[in-house]
Amino acid sequence: MIEYIKGEITELTPTYTVIECGGVGYLLNISLPAFTRLEGAKNAKLLVHEAIREDAHVLYGFIDEQERTLFRLLIGVSGVGANTARMILSSIAAPELEIVIASGDHAKLKNVKGIGIKTAQRIIVDLKDKIKPIGDAFIIQPTIASDVFDEALAAMIMLGFARPQSQKVLKKLFDSDPTLKVETAIKKALTMM
Repeated sequence: MIEYIKGEITELTPTYTVIECGGVGYLLNISLPAFTRLEGAKNAKLLVHEAIREDAHVLYGFIDEQERTLFRLLIGVSGVGANTARMILSSIAAPELEIVIASGDHAKLKNVKGIGIKTAQRIIVDLKDKIKPIGDAFIIQPTIASDVFDEALAAMIMLGFARPQSQKVLKKLFDSDPTLKVETAIKKALTMM
């Protein structure tokens, strides 16, 4: 799994960039806010989401963890693919998108090209409980969006435990202590299975 790519920007368009790293050019699909922040830069470090399909390996690049986490949450919603998620993040900046989802503003989501009322409502229903308000700001619940959670879940599945049961146990652990390390989470989860 590729975590990030750091190197020279050799090509930049509103939809993708090519970053040369170690003599290899990586094409990363990006959102409009990422394009805006990369304009004029010679080098970049982009966080990566790697989509491996039968016919292609596609890389998506993100300026910060907030945008990548929202992208991953969006593609987890039934009916929302990677290109749709990228379109949403291009139309509504990540901080504003958190507010739109947490406040249940499906009308704002419906204004994004390719998003109908049913998809907008499904996004809100699926993600509203994963984004919680803190004062005037919103944060993504670390229990669902955390790389540590994902890594612990993958380990539990590799150990032969069912995904739903593992998710439930790990969610309970991370709800009580969001700072858990992978090894500790797995050890505690094994005692609860």
